[in-house]
Amino acid sequence: MKTILITGGAGFIGSHVVRLFVNKYPEYKIVNLDKLTYAGNLANLKDVEDKPNYEFVKGDIVDSEFIQKLFAEKQFDGVIHLAAESHVDRSISNPTEFVFTNVIGTVNLLNAAKTIWKDHFEGKKFYHISTDEVYGSLGEEGMFTEETRYDPHSPYSASKASSDHFVRAYLDTFGVPTVISNCSNNYGSYQFPEKLIPLFIHNIKNNKPLPVYGKGENVRDWLWVVDHARAIDVIFHQGKVGETYNIGGFNEWTNIALIKLMCRKMDEKLGRPAGESEKLITYVKDRAGHDLRYAIDATKIKRELGWEPSLQFEEGIEKTIDWYLENEEWLENVISGDYQKYYEQQYVKR
Repeated sequence: MKTILITGGAGFIGSHVVRLFVNKYPEYKIVNLDKLTYAGNLANLKDVEDKPNYEFVKGDIVDSEFIQKLFAEKQFDGVIHLAAESHVDRSISNPTEFVFTNVIGTVNLLNAAKTIWKDHFEGKKFYHISTDEVYGSLGEEGMFTEETRYDPHSPYSASKASSDHFVRAYLDTFGVPTVISNCSNNYGSYQFPEKLIPLFIHNIKNNKPLPVYGKGENVRDWLWVVDHARAIDVIFHQGKVGETYNIGGFNEWTNIALIKLMCRKMDEKLGRPAGESEKLITYVKDRAGHDLRYAIDATKIKRELGWEPSLQFEEGIEKTIDWYLENEEWLENVISGDYQKYYEQQYVKR
């Protein structure tokens, strides 16, 4: 039985990966390590928490002694590293926290893998999940490829770029078998409602303002989180050590077009007059260092590993809206008073 560590497994993307691995690979022991910060929620995994091949461990990847002990005890055969501070706005408010979690935390995991595996790397893999934001910003044309030069613009993307470099350095210097993927914006169920899509579903339903940065012209490539979990599965099992794989949805949308699409669909589902929810759109001061456009070229993973997204955005957003409307209790439970204070501080009206 292989023992696989998934870090950040109680978070948005992590919970989907844990669920997939626990259900698909009953012969694996899946250990979910999560600090359970504001974005970690064990309610995301109620459907698998009693499975015999699943174990949850509460802990902080920044605690190097704890990480070393955990690796020594569990003798992991593989690591899927998702634990990260991931919200750009929060990184602007508190950059240091992102350095500790995203850089120091990653190095602690790499050190533990290096120590426990002790140069016997056959059959082992350290898989680090990163972001397209490390590549910076695109103009109106072109896409990020695996060879695109790094050009991070926010403390968040700088911290992820740094962790990517450490992962590659541990392969080159110590031989730790690593692989990296860089993904585009994810959407879907169980996403913490500071992120655009769940936040706006909640606000539309409750007739609250929809804060749009600048003119809403920033472009993002959207990837359904279930498809991302499928890609992680494929890369973990088939990806070549030392390689990088870009994971994208081939779904580019400007923020304002996405928001207006959500407004139209929500009007239909809530029985409101057409155009009613669009009246909630409120333009706010643009975010510092706000990248104009991201777009992922996912040709390599399709060509070499056979993965491609299963849903186009219109179908995926329909499923996502339905999930949040059907799981209002989950959404309400994760919206805390502290989050509301942060929300009010962050979005300043123009």
